[in-house]
Amino acid sequence: MSELEDVSRHIHDRTSSLRSVLDLSVAELPQNKIKKLGQELSALESLLEEFEKCVGQQKEQLKHLKELEHSFQEDLGDVQHIKDNIPAHMPRKKGLANGNEPALKQNEVQPAPQETVKKSNKRFIREIDFITTTEFESIPQYMKGRASYHQLNAAVQSINTAVTSKYKILHQSMKALNNQARKLHRRFKEQETKDTKGQFFVVENDIREFTQLKVDKRFQGILNMLRHCQRLREFRGGGLTRYLLL
Repeated sequence: MSELEDVSRHIHDRTSSLRSVLDLSVAELPQNKIKKLGQELSALESLLEEFEKCVGQQKEQLKHLKELEHSFQEDLGDVQHIKDNIPAHMPRKKGLANGNEPALKQNEVQPAPQETVKKSNKRFIREIDFITTTEFESIPQYMKGRASYHQLNAAVQSINTAVTSKYKILHQSMKALNNQARKLHRRFKEQETKDTKGQFFVVENDIREFTQLKVDKRFQGILNMLRHCQRLREFRGGGLTRYLLL
């Protein structure tokens, strides 16, 4: 922009000079003054050409800036759309646990001193992973019914809440629990079998006890989808259906 202003200022100075010469043209001018006037006109013509060239460059630059602005607005719209549509339940990233080592598989146990394993086992509570959009799309339509992706993952969160609440009680000693929690502790223990040893599971009463999720026909449909996505499996026995976490 400064270059364009310099050229414009130079043209203005030249035209002012020419105007002064023309004001004096009422008198007869010497030959050298006429020659000087021709040189000034020639110089002014060159300046005008340079001015037009600068104007053309500024137009191209303005066009490029408008294209950049349009591209930026599109990117801004995409970012805003992503921000406004962040899933309430983000699936956990599978693969590397850190930058160098592979994540442990489901049944793998990382070698550790025996005392460390005992301490961590008391605190560890398994949860099921949220369903990805790809997994949701793979569920047959007859199985999904009217359930949405967000409704399915809301149920996953409720099940995880029930599991966490249940096993927090189980991981405490009876002495540390109040009367109501002791009753639940005994009930949980009675529901365990040799086939569920070392497994994490819930029953329908646990869902009712610790969450607001309705245990109805729709809930059964959600369980079918979670079994299809290999998040749960059923184990029946003693008149009770246990939902084991995978």
